Amino acid sequence: MKNIGFIGMGNMALAIAEGFIKSGKVKGENIFAYAPNQEKLKSNAAKIGFNAEDSVSKMISKCDAVIVACKPYQIKDVLGEKGGDVQTALKGKALISVAAGWVHSTFHEILGDDVRIQCIMPNTPALVGEGVMLFEKQNSLSEQELSQVKELFSALGIIEELPTNLMGIGGAISGCGPAFMDLIMEAYADAAVKYGIARPTAYRLVAQTMLGSARLQQVTGNHPGVLKDAVCSPSGTTIRGVDSLEKNGLRGACISSIDVIMDFKSGK
Repeated sequence: MKNIGFIGMGNMALAIAEGFIKSGKVKGENIFAYAPNQEKLKSNAAKIGFNAEDSVSKMISKCDAVIVACKPYQIKDVLGEKGGDVQTALKGKALISVAAGWVHSTFHEILGDDVRIQCIMPNTPALVGEGVMLFEKQNSLSEQELSQVKELFSALGIIEELPTNLMGIGGAISGCGPAFMDLIMEAYADAAVKYGIARPTAYRLVAQTMLGSARLQQVTGNHPGVLKDAVCSPSGTTIRGVDSLEKNGLRGACISSIDVIMDFKSGK
């Protein structure tokens, strides 16, 4: 899998391409991309070091694998009709989708068995190499291709495989979750500012506290409750804050934020 193509080159695609290049997993000269905004595409190509193309089908013809990174609503139009230039160019290729809401079966209905498919759901922390890459277990890549794709995307964060029926909830947690973490970060920074800390310092304190707490759980493997208990001394300050969070429904609010997303996805 030498040459990689991108259909669409927005923020997520740029993060992926840049991650591949910076990690040394793919050379810039082996990355090709097409996007409708040619001026922006060429500007980004010059900055990062990939090849800008002015035709989807011509770009695909140069690549071993193609990453679909356009907006989900654009995919059907991009792929075009059966027997069209794009679908013909894709025959025998590996297609990797990072479009939200699209799964293996969705692509298979359009492309059939002519294209080998893997759907991945990344999240925005991939921009700094700390993302979650959700791989749909159902795929039609060869064993070697799957290994290569996992190796490539490991440059952007951790890889987790989920069955198709859990991709929705997985995406709600890891895809929507950064916004929820940002709200919490902002709220605690506001509290720091309220009591006299300058806002830039407040953001650094809170961000590093969140980062460090997450890393501590990853490294130790300890239950979050165990880590929380270790900070809570009897009659101390932390347990008073924990008590306030419980009384104000922090856990219930977190779970409800996922409930409304899942209800929306199911059409309720």
